[in-house]
Amino acid sequence: MRIRNFLEIDYILLFPSLILAVIGILFIYSSGITSEGVLISDEYRRQIVWASAGLILALVITMFDYRRIQRFSIYFYLGTIALLLYTFLFGRLLYGSRWLRIGSFGIQASEFAKITTIILLARYLDNTKKNRNNLVRFVTSFVIVMAPMLIVLIQPDLGTALVFVPILLGMAYMAGISLRYIAFFGLFIVLAGVFLVLPLWQTSIKNNAFPFLMILTDSRFVMVSCLTLLLIALISFLGSFRFHKNYFYWICYSALILILSLGASFAAQKVLRQYQIMRLIVFMDPNIDPQGSGWHIIQSITAIGSGGVMGVGYLQGTQSHYRYLPEQSTDFIFSILSEEWGFMGGIMVFILYLIILLRFIRIMQLTNDAFGSYIVAGLVSMFSFHFFINVGMTMGIMPITGIPLLLVSYGGSALLSAMAGIGLALSIHLRRFLR
Repeated sequence: MRIRNFLEIDYILLFPSLILAVIGILFIYSSGITSEGVLISDEYRRQIVWASAGLILALVITMFDYRRIQRFSIYFYLGTIALLLYTFLFGRLLYGSRWLRIGSFGIQASEFAKITTIILLARYLDNTKKNRNNLVRFVTSFVIVMAPMLIVLIQPDLGTALVFVPILLGMAYMAGISLRYIAFFGLFIVLAGVFLVLPLWQTSIKNNAFPFLMILTDSRFVMVSCLTLLLIALISFLGSFRFHKNYFYWICYSALILILSLGASFAAQKVLRQYQIMRLIVFMDPNIDPQGSGWHIIQSITAIGSGGVMGVGYLQGTQSHYRYLPEQSTDFIFSILSEEWGFMGGIMVFILYLIILLRFIRIMQLTNDAFGSYIVAGLVSMFSFHFFINVGMTMGIMPITGIPLLLVSYGGSALLSAMAGIGLALSIHLRRFLR
């Protein structure tokens, strides 16, 4: 490592990342303390090892010219695809998803798949940046992202699978792909979620006050609706081709979104497991099952609320020490932090993440290399989605999905992949003026 390169590292990005990792270790330690003050977990020790390894990994990647990985991106991508398939076939089911076990250590291949997918997608978008056919670029990008996403989805790990969606949308937007295609996919995801949730809302929350919503679960209605919309889309497509009127195009566009959304929501009703459905229900009203599925959200909100402005003090939290919070060192670590450090501690974490995201955006703006810029766009999407979903989940404003708070939550795979992403951004910043 040359002294000059070492001094030119973007410490404004590196230091907040390390501070968040240290905060994570502190509260992983706190999560292992019982109400009697007895330490019953060594997770914090493992996290120290992973954080140290992550720092070394980030610095090694920083000193390595990221442009050299472009030619090997397909091999990294296919390697993680193979690892995902192996995990699906032979991995152990832990915490609701499959893990690859090596001795006492567990590897979650999906965390690394996010990074390799970002790299390969950045390569493709860079190689096709002069291609004016936006539809072909978006469809190919969709295929690149959907391959690992679908494997992760059937493991089953819905939360991690969802992370691939903002990665695709963010990188496609940065690559200049037409907003109509990006909006098409985004609206499809949103409407599919709405059509899935509405029947659950009216049966579990509103006590069948709106029975007509149950048609969304009727296979005959869905089939007839999709066929009708398909006919409308076909007529509109022919009208657009024949008369060259924009309104024909937008009718076809809207009809296709509705077809896909209805079909996806109906399929999800058949595929989702009962605990995943309950997570959606208790997100809308945790008191539906306060001693069961709603327990997570209720206890998390209680912990955050009891922290007040300044918190109850480090190692003084009751929700975690009395073991009221489930998965408290992973999914709900922000709840422990907010209870012990209060509102001010939560704001500090917000500021640290904001600095990281702003530095990502700055690097993306400064670099002369489109490949590097697209990589950072993917990292921005990944980090911001993890942050907003995890923190929103602990506050009860997002459904429980099992997405960790990157750099803070316990877990070697997530921490190492996050630090690898930081290292890539630092490498791009170090070579931002090179072509």
